[in-house]
Amino acid sequence: MKLTIVGSGDAFGSGGRLQTSFHVAIGEWNCLVDCGATTLMGMSRLGLDPNGVSAIFISHLHGDHFSGLVWWLLHARHVAKRQTPLTIVGPSTIAERYRAATEALFPGSSDKSLAFDLNFIEFDEAVPCEVGPVVVTVVPVSHPSGAPSYAVRLAAEGKVVSYSGDTEWVDALLDVASGADVYITECFSFDQDIPHHMNWQKISSHLDEFNARRVVVTHMGDDMLSRVAAGLDVGDVILAKDGLSLDV
Repeated sequence: MKLTIVGSGDAFGSGGRLQTSFHVAIGEWNCLVDCGATTLMGMSRLGLDPNGVSAIFISHLHGDHFSGLVWWLLHARHVAKRQTPLTIVGPSTIAERYRAATEALFPGSSDKSLAFDLNFIEFDEAVPCEVGPVVVTVVPVSHPSGAPSYAVRLAAEGKVVSYSGDTEWVDALLDVASGADVYITECFSFDQDIPHHMNWQKISSHLDEFNARRVVVTHMGDDMLSRVAAGLDVGDVILAKDGLSLDV
C-alpha cells in the first residue's frame, strides 16, 4: 500500500497548499480519500492518472473535501474519456449534494449520460464498506456539515490507513488511530480553540494514546504553519505537505 498526499491544505489554501485529498494505491488498484476542489490539479502535478482511480471515499460534505467531484466527473466525461466504473462512497445525501453542487456551478451538466458506470454508496456506520480490495469503516465525529461527518479507516492486505476527517477532539479518535500503520489527523491551529477543529496542543496531549505506527498532521491553517516555519518540535510526527508519499 502506498499513500500519496495530493492536497494537505485547509479550505483557504493556507500556505499555498491544495485542498484535502489522499491517494491510496493497493497494488494496481487506486482510490482517493476526499476530493477537494483542487484535486485534479494535484493529480496532474504528481503524474497520477484520474482514470486509474476506482473509488473515492468522502469523509464529510464540506466543499474543500467533496466539491472536487464536480470537476472530476466533468473531466472524466469530456477530457479523460473514462470508460471504467467509478464508485463514490460518502455520508448520506452524497449523491444529492454532488448533483446540487454540479448544477449550481455547471447548470444542466449533472444529467448528461456517461460512458462509464457511476455508483454512489452511502456509508453505514454499522457495516464496513467493501470496495475492490479495501474494507472501509467510519466513525462519527464532531464537525457539522449538513450530513454525518466521519473519521475513516481503510484496511487492505494487512495494512491500515486511518484519517480523523475534520473534527474537534472526540474520544472515538483513539479507536480510529489504534493499530493503524498511518494515522492522519487534521490540525487546523496550534493552540486556538476553534469549534469543530483540532489543534496541535490537543493532538500532542494524546500522542501516547494513539497506538499508531506513524502519525501525520494535515489541514494546517496559518496559525499552525507559522509555528512549523518557526521550528516547532513535533517529535516523530510527520508534517503533511502536497506530494508527500509514504510506503505503508
